[in-house]
Amino acid sequence: MLSYIFFKRIGDFLSASLGLIILIPIIGTVTIVSLFIYDGQPFFFQKRAGFKEKAFWIVKFKTMTNALDKNGELLSDADRLNKWGSFLRKSSLDEIPQLFNVVKGDMSIIGPRPLMINYLPYYSSEEKKRHEVLPGITGLAQINGRNTIDWDNKLKYDCQYVKNLSFINDLKILWKTVINVISSKDVIIDTYTVEPDFDEYRKEQKKNEKV
Repeated sequence: MLSYIFFKRIGDFLSASLGLIILIPIIGTVTIVSLFIYDGQPFFFQKRAGFKEKAFWIVKFKTMTNALDKNGELLSDADRLNKWGSFLRKSSLDEIPQLFNVVKGDMSIIGPRPLMINYLPYYSSEEKKRHEVLPGITGLAQINGRNTIDWDNKLKYDCQYVKNLSFINDLKILWKTVINVISSKDVIIDTYTVEPDFDEYRKEQKKNEKV
């Protein structure tokens, strides 16, 4: 496993670097359009939990505006997601900047998706194993339902990936990801309408267990 992780990192660096070069026209176009639509802020940055639960800043193309209500508070996610942002999400173009994270070494092309820092206290000891490898742009959970499956199954797929880490499995995930992106399979634009945040999900589970 250690030897594969070493060569996987080399492959990630070379693949992400080449991908950034090839995608320069797309990255440039999306950046320019987003500059105008999002008031000079084309990118979205957020702290996520990475390898060994270490925090890092993930970068994506911005998909929501900074629209405020009459009290100066941000509107709901649903109200801030515009047509351009929906297009970026549906086409998965919003994920492209994560190639910079891969080059930097914060992420891999394939691995469990990096989740919010505040989710860390809510994982079981088994689920914490998802942080034994670099988080990825795509992973086993993403090709098996993405946002159409619940949190328990997502995390189960993440742990399954770590236990069966191999070059062949990575190739299968990459191939299925390409097919899914082309067909826009399992893409849910307004994810907040179908699933709660993980911490809220776990709190509700514990609450139901006590009833």
